[in-house]
Amino acid sequence: MDRAEVDTFEAGRGRLASLAYRLLGSAADAEDAVQDTFLRWQAADRERIGVPEAWLTKVLTHLCLDRLRSAQARHERTAGAWLPEPLLDGDPMLGPADTFEQRESVSLAVLTLVERLSPNERAVYVLREAFAYSHAEIAAILDITEAASQQHAHRARARLADERRRSGGTADPAAARRVVEEFLAAATSGRTDRLVALLTDDVTAVSDGAGLAKRLLRYRTPERVASFVRAGFKPTPAKRRLAGGPTTMYVARVNGSPAVVAVVGERVVGAVAFDVGDGKVSALYGIAAAQRLTRLDEAWRRHDPGVPVIDAW
Repeated sequence: MDRAEVDTFEAGRGRLASLAYRLLGSAADAEDAVQDTFLRWQAADRERIGVPEAWLTKVLTHLCLDRLRSAQARHERTAGAWLPEPLLDGDPMLGPADTFEQRESVSLAVLTLVERLSPNERAVYVLREAFAYSHAEIAAILDITEAASQQHAHRARARLADERRRSGGTADPAAARRVVEEFLAAATSGRTDRLVALLTDDVTAVSDGAGLAKRLLRYRTPERVASFVRAGFKPTPAKRRLAGGPTTMYVARVNGSPAVVAVVGERVVGAVAFDVGDGKVSALYGIAAAQRLTRLDEAWRRHDPGVPVIDAW
């Protein structure tokens, strides 16, 4: 390839990575898909490609769909042991965030929820909501009819609608941060009654069990979630040994949502993201498996976290 052809690909790399992350929920898998797309671009007869952006988008999308349909991916995701990989706000892989739909499409809530969609429904939803492709363009990308694209979009929106109503909307960042700080204070002080008061009646909590459990840990009802959170945030010598030392906790934003990030030294050892609306927490996502924290950890080392909310847990 000549320099111009490399530059053509590099100019779209960020958009491709953002699309792949929304489709796969994994930064590592997204990077692999982008690299595979580059190899296809390198091997293609580029003189016959009229619109490089459209060609690259189609190749990348199909590579992601192939991954989602693979036997390994189906096993991992249907086994109930999968959560999206969290990304620190400002990470370029989060991509466009100009509209509510674009921001929502990378929230951990939606990335988790789209697991219920078929691969084609997921692709149509992401291409339409996050990247504003027309149904005619989506049909060309996926090799389906325009009517099929519209049907996939309708089904995807219907399946996501209940979750959007349940979450009750998103608080402004300052208000959400105050709720999370109060939540963390209650969780670490043993005030279970105050924890319950900060949770919605239909709250859910999901945790990967630090990668030690074969399946995700799921909790419902304010009382059960409060008990789980209280046990998880209670400091013990065993937990400090497992983490690698005393833990410092910060409130940050992950995938557009308020989150508690746990750090030992300069290494991120866990993150809990929150859905917050109307002054209460409607969902929690706890991620501590090391393989899901690689990119967040790398970004954290370049990040100014400010003052910790807990200096030595």
